[in-house]
Amino acid sequence: METASPVSAGSPEHRFAVGIIVVRRKLKGIWASHAWLPVAALPAIPATAPWTRLAVSEEEETFYAGAYEVALHPSETSHYRDNLVSGRPSLWVALRQVAEDSYEVAAVTADPYEGESMAEGIGEVVEAVPMPAEIQAKLAQFFEAFHVERVFHKRKRDRADPEALARQDTGRRRKGDT
Repeated sequence: METASPVSAGSPEHRFAVGIIVVRRKLKGIWASHAWLPVAALPAIPATAPWTRLAVSEEEETFYAGAYEVALHPSETSHYRDNLVSGRPSLWVALRQVAEDSYEVAAVTADPYEGESMAEGIGEVVEAVPMPAEIQAKLAQFFEAFHVERVFHKRKRDRADPEALARQDTGRRRKGDT
């Protein structure tokens, strides 16, 4: 039995693909000779094979790492708004090492809080890259279509009754009690 999709023909996309650009930079330290870093996201997928070298200089090599599908969730629209109004809208890109000098795009998100949590992990390279204007427009359209302002209700705690705690009988006796 197939369920109907919650997305109608006129509603914004819940998923879209981006192309990821990474660089392999030379380092001057004794512990590592180079570092891989995500540096850009493309608003569309180019007709280029993943891991195609795009540019070479003395200090770095630039590669098209491949495509990744970004998923948007209606429950996270306030996070997307925070990203869009931040002054520097970003996508967070995580690279995962799969072999000695080989990486894959592990995740891409527009949610700044998810991006922050990805950066706390060990073993992945996570960077915030500038969000292209076309993706900003998609994110804004998604926000407009699905955002529901939620009112914050602060819970009021019950006042503690210290006498009630003193009167509690746990039914257990301490050693030496008769």
